[in-house]
Amino acid sequence: MQPFLFQKRLFTKPVFETKAAKQSLYLYPNLMQQIKFFVVLLSFTIGQLAMGQAKKSVIPFQLTAYNNMVIKAVLNEKDTVQLMFHTAANALTLTEDATKRLKSLVFDQATEGIKSWGGGTNEARMSNNNSLQIADLQWKGVTITENKNSGQNTDGKFGIDLFKDKVIEMDFEKNVLIISKKLPRKLKKYEKLKLTNDNDLLFVEASCEIGDKRFSNKFLIHSGYAGSILCDDKFANDHQLEQQLQIIDEKTLKDSYGNTLKTKKAILPRLKIGSQLLVDVPVGFFAGALGRQKISVFGGDILKRFNIVIDAKREFIYLKTNKLSPSKYANV
Repeated sequence: MQPFLFQKRLFTKPVFETKAAKQSLYLYPNLMQQIKFFVVLLSFTIGQLAMGQAKKSVIPFQLTAYNNMVIKAVLNEKDTVQLMFHTAANALTLTEDATKRLKSLVFDQATEGIKSWGGGTNEARMSNNNSLQIADLQWKGVTITENKNSGQNTDGKFGIDLFKDKVIEMDFEKNVLIISKKLPRKLKKYEKLKLTNDNDLLFVEASCEIGDKRFSNKFLIHSGYAGSILCDDKFANDHQLEQQLQIIDEKTLKDSYGNTLKTKKAILPRLKIGSQLLVDVPVGFFAGALGRQKISVFGGDILKRFNIVIDAKREFIYLKTNKLSPSKYANV
């Protein structure tokens, strides 16, 4: 109680002005230590509040040989699943193979007319009012849609809609996603580029260079595509990519609902994203069915070569080359 009594005197008369105050200071030699303690305590409390306001969620991921970011998640506090982070998706989906073993899902709705990348419309089962946990983040009332395919060795995928109004950082050197409210301070070393946001699909402009010709286009940021570049039909046709580039391979791709498309694969001499130049980049474009592929894509084999920050408003992307930048392109 004595320190409290002394504090009462402290606020009724200025310290050191009276003989009584001087005697009190003599009687309480630990006063300065007490004041320092409360100052330190106050500073610590303010610091903790500031840290709480700037809290970050760090989500580990595994980068697979197919350039997919695979993240562990828990559904309904019971089922553990491996989900692919898909920057061009805005829904949580699970494959038919995965749903067969999950105990907590109840499919209470069917839907028709879902459009997919491979064309046409599809039917799917839906499960409503699920909970989802990823690292320290939790969501309630989540709808899950069932489809056929996802990234290799995954049970399904989720998109950027889970991180609405949050900054998304993809660090391919530490293999983590970092979700926060504010942009990190380290962005001085990153290049800032404008995003085009089309119904939550994020596009960045880049240029393809063949000889002395340069062709600009907007590319969808698509971590769900394992390859490097996929060009839309109009771009490939307008610039005669099949005639200007040497075709080295043909591949068959499948979308989430099992629809198949054949692509031709060639080597693009130079790709420029902002000031960053990539050389001898594999590029794909579709054979036949002209007009089906309406957007061009940057896949995981491009994205992994940069550490990436996307702002909370989805207006800008920040890029910095990382240690994966000089690595060979995958044959996927």
